[in-house]
Amino acid sequence: MDEPPTVLSLVAAARDGDAGAWDALVEEFLPLVHGVVRRFRLSPADAADVNQTVWLRLVEHLGDLRDPRALPGWLATTARREALRAVESGRRTTSIDPQGPALDGVPGDLPGEADIAEDLLRDELRRAVRAGLAELPTQRRRLLEMLMDDPPVPYDEISSTLKIPVGSIGPTRARALRQLRDTRAMRAYTASPDPAGASGGEGGHHVPVQ
Repeated sequence: MDEPPTVLSLVAAARDGDAGAWDALVEEFLPLVHGVVRRFRLSPADAADVNQTVWLRLVEHLGDLRDPRALPGWLATTARREALRAVESGRRTTSIDPQGPALDGVPGDLPGEADIAEDLLRDELRRAVRAGLAELPTQRRRLLEMLMDDPPVPYDEISSTLKIPVGSIGPTRARALRQLRDTRAMRAYTASPDPAGASGGEGGHHVPVQ
C-alpha cells in the first residue's frame, strides 16, 4: 500500500512549484482554516476574504517556514490574525445606533488561544484518523466510513453494500476500531505531544477509540 504524502513532503514539493502538492495542502488544511475563521462569526463575504488571504499569505511565506511540521499552527495563527483584522475593520466601518434594540452582528467573546489550540487538536486527530483508515483493509475502512457518515448509514444499507450480515456489523466495527487504533498513523498521533500543550497532558494524545 502506498504511503500517503506527509506534510513535510507536500511542503517540499509545493516549494518546488508542484501545483498538485499545493492542492493537496489546501485540501488537507482547509477544514482547519475554516474552523478557526468560523469562530469569529464573520459574514460569508468576510469569511471568504479571510480564507483567501490566509492562503495568499502561505504562498508568500511558505519558503520562510523553518519547520514544515509547524504548518498547521502557522495556518491557525494566520487565520486568527486575519479574522481579527476583519473584525476590527468591521467595527471601524459599522455605524451602531446606541438607541437600537441590540448590537447584533458585533462579535462579543472572540476566540482566544485555547480555542485555536482546540481547533489544532481536532484537525490533528482528523488527519490521523484519515491516515489510519487508509491503512485498513478496504472492507473495514468502508465500514467505519459508513458508520461515521453524518447522518450514519442504516445497518441494512451497510449490510447490502458490504455483503455482511446485520448481526456482524457491531462485532466487525469493534475489531475495525481496534485495528484502527493500532495503525501507524494513530500510534504516531497518540505518541506525539499536544500542540502548545493544549490538553495539559504529558504522554501524548488520548484517543477514545472503543
